[in-house]
Amino acid sequence: MAGEAHQDVLAIAEEVRAALADGRPVVALESSVITHGMPYPDNVTTARALQRRVRENGAVPAIVAVADGKLHVGAEGALIERLATATEAEKVSRRDLAGALLARGLGGTTVAGTMLAAHWAGIAVFATGGIGGVHRGAAETFDISADLIELARTPVAVVCAGAKSILDIGKTLEFLETRGVPVLGYRTEDFPAFFTRTSGHAINRNCDSAEALAAIIDLHWRIGLASGIVVANPIPQEDALVPAEVEGWIAAGLREAKAAGIAGKALTPFLLERVNGLSGGRSLAANVALLQSNAGAAAELAVALARLRRIST
Repeated sequence: MAGEAHQDVLAIAEEVRAALADGRPVVALESSVITHGMPYPDNVTTARALQRRVRENGAVPAIVAVADGKLHVGAEGALIERLATATEAEKVSRRDLAGALLARGLGGTTVAGTMLAAHWAGIAVFATGGIGGVHRGAAETFDISADLIELARTPVAVVCAGAKSILDIGKTLEFLETRGVPVLGYRTEDFPAFFTRTSGHAINRNCDSAEALAAIIDLHWRIGLASGIVVANPIPQEDALVPAEVEGWIAAGLREAKAAGIAGKALTPFLLERVNGLSGGRSLAANVALLQSNAGAAAELAVALARLRRIST
C-alpha cells in the first residue's frame, strides 16, 4: 500500500477503496487510450465498455488518470467525459507525474504511469491494450519505452495483447528477459503482436487457466521477486488482422513519421492513427476488441488471485 507521501496525491474512488479493503478483485485500467489512443466518441464508448467487461467478469474496474492535482484511481462519469474530449491532456508516465500533478490539468496515464498508481493503491492486476517496448531503429534512436523499466521495478501483473505491432518485438522480449520480467501466455505459446495473434516469438510459459496464472504470479511476489509480470492474451481470432497487411501499414507510417520528424512519445499515437487510416478503420475495431478481451481476462485473473489469497491466509 502507499505511504503517506503517495496518499497525498492519490484520490481512490470509494468503490475501489472498499473492494481493496475487503480483499475483493480490482482491475486497473489506463487512461492514455482515452486521451491519446482513440478519437471521440469511440474513446469514451470504449472506456465504458471496458468497465462493463471487468464487472461482468467479477471484478471492480479502476480507471487511472491525472486531474486537478490528483492521481485518480477509479475515474467515473464526468471525469471520463473530460478526458475523452480534452484537447490539451498530457500523456503521463513516471517521469511526468510530479509536473502533471502540479500543473493541475488533465493527464492520461501510460502503462508505466498506471502501473505505478495501481501499485500505490494496492491493485495487483492491470489491463491494457499492448505494452510499449523497444522501437524499431532503437540502435540509433535509443527509443525504448519506460513501460519496460516499470515492469522491471513495479509488482503489477499487466494483461495485454503482447507488445504493439509497431515495435521491435524480438528486442522487447530480450529486454524483458534481461530485467527478469516473466512473460506468461494466457492460453498461448506464441507472444502476440497486438493486432495479430502471433509474432513468431515464444513466450516464457503458457498457462491454460486464470488459476494457473494466479499461482505463478502470487508465488513470484511471495518469494521476493519484485518485478511486474506480463500476461500475454492474444486478440480473439475473429478480430485479428493479417500480419503482412499490418506490417505494410506500419512501414508506410514509419516513413511518414521520419519525413515529418515525429519521434519520442508522439510516435506511437501518430503510428496508430496512420495505421487506422491506412486500414480503413479496421485497426481501430481490432484495438477495441483486444482491449475488451484483455479487460475480461484481467478480471478473471484478479478473481483467481483474490481467491488464492483468501485461501492462503
